[in-house]
Amino acid sequence: MGRLVHDLQTPALLVDAAALEHNLRTMAEALPGLRLRPHVKAHKCTELARRQAASGHRAFTCATIREIEGMAAAGLCEDLLLANEVVDARRLGAVRARVTVAVDSEATIAAAAAGGVREVLIDVNVGLPRCGCAPEEAGRLAERARRAGLTVRGVMGYEGHVVGLENRELRVRMCAESMALLLRAHRDVGGEVISAGGTGTYDCNPWATEIQAGSYALMDTAYAKLGLPFRQALCVLATVISVSPAYAVADCGLKALGMDHGNPAVDGGQALFCSDEHITFVPDAPVRVGDRIRVWPAHVDPTVAYHERMHVVEGERVLEIWPVDLRGW
Repeated sequence: MGRLVHDLQTPALLVDAAALEHNLRTMAEALPGLRLRPHVKAHKCTELARRQAASGHRAFTCATIREIEGMAAAGLCEDLLLANEVVDARRLGAVRARVTVAVDSEATIAAAAAGGVREVLIDVNVGLPRCGCAPEEAGRLAERARRAGLTVRGVMGYEGHVVGLENRELRVRMCAESMALLLRAHRDVGGEVISAGGTGTYDCNPWATEIQAGSYALMDTAYAKLGLPFRQALCVLATVISVSPAYAVADCGLKALGMDHGNPAVDGGQALFCSDEHITFVPDAPVRVGDRIRVWPAHVDPTVAYHERMHVVEGERVLEIWPVDLRGW
């Protein structure tokens, strides 16, 4: 393309090409083929999903109807799972792809059937206080779904309260406890699919038939604390716009960073706080207005969702620009 990183308007998403390739290769070796169902909510980019498919992972997890529609339009439609309940499934039923949706109540089962969805997973609460039925309710809901004309492929349960635990021994133990609940539900539900997991438990969850990891491709500082074999590939390029004796300010704030997992890391400095369009940081060495810094988000998923494109780079060269084309609802 003939563009350099320094020429980019900031804030700008950068993806290190070599780190991304390492992550895709490492995961493909650990969980080949259908053992991994990559979660596209982490990157919201069909071009990156194409790279995952090229690595052998051709079934995908989505978080929104928009992601399902975008993946199908891009031809990545062999097996799409909406791992989220919806009360209006008509857009899903209209998608020309194999679409499965999570259900955890009679209301969401009725919505799937009325919307034209043909396949479901029974979503089971395995400890994260979010969606999912009680394990003892799963069998009854599976029968209700079958009576509504739906194919029940199996169960789904997300140990999201476990995946980020820094203590690996605790993470392994609590993952096993969560999966015991899911396996209990699966005995009552049946089906070939036990869908679970994330980047933090990809290597300690042998019970699931497929792992829904997503963050592994780009990574963030929260997952970096776990000692996983994946490299941080994504950062936000920012420009220093103001310098004071004790700190400096760059043009990368709350509207460019996911902050729910805490402050980002700053190359060559320490982040103090973020405001709407600014990050205030203490540099390790003097900086000047116009200098570029790299900011490493604590949570990759919402960070990516703030941006319209990501720039794939090798050193200072911009190799490609990929649209973040799965944003929205």
